[in-house]
Amino acid sequence: MPLYKLTYFPITALAEPIRFLFSYAGTPFEDERINKDVWPEIKPLTPYGQLPMLVADRKKVAQSTAICRYLAKQYGLAGKDDWEALHIDATVDTIHDIRYKLASFHYEEDEKVKAAKRKAAEEMLPFVLERLDQQVKENDGYFHNGTLSWADLTFVALLDYFNYMYKSDLIANYENLKLLEKKVLLLPNIKSWIERRPVSEF
Repeated sequence: MPLYKLTYFPITALAEPIRFLFSYAGTPFEDERINKDVWPEIKPLTPYGQLPMLVADRKKVAQSTAICRYLAKQYGLAGKDDWEALHIDATVDTIHDIRYKLASFHYEEDEKVKAAKRKAAEEMLPFVLERLDQQVKENDGYFHNGTLSWADLTFVALLDYFNYMYKSDLIANYENLKLLEKKVLLLPNIKSWIERRPVSEF
């Protein structure tokens, strides 16, 4: 088994789905968290000038979703065949669509533009969240085929970040998504990870 080191900032955000996958599988990994002041030194050493970065046996890889997909395949969380994998991937992409919408206004510095972007996000989000909620209802409490996949872990791992950007509970009105969150957080290895992970703003 490779020796893994995951490098990211001292927050959850894009690294947390990776941390959830490692934790779920019981895979040891070094959770390196760097402060913004050392980022300029590290940036040139990364594959594409961004984090998170995973080092496996001294080989560097980037892109959080690609890393998650690789780990999901290793841990049997990516579907039993290509068709199942397609549906799980589509759900993960939809989850990241939510992230893009939230980030578009959260990181906007122009207050007028920020307000317009938030309004656009608030018009789009219920449409998508209703469908994700229904998807969980129709799949016996998970996003796909009544069984845990990396889509479930990704969604719950990103929720703290989503709620931080949204400034409220994004899924407060979505019963099935709330049940999914509770189910994932009660998985013994995930529960253990959350209890021992460093405290961060989000």
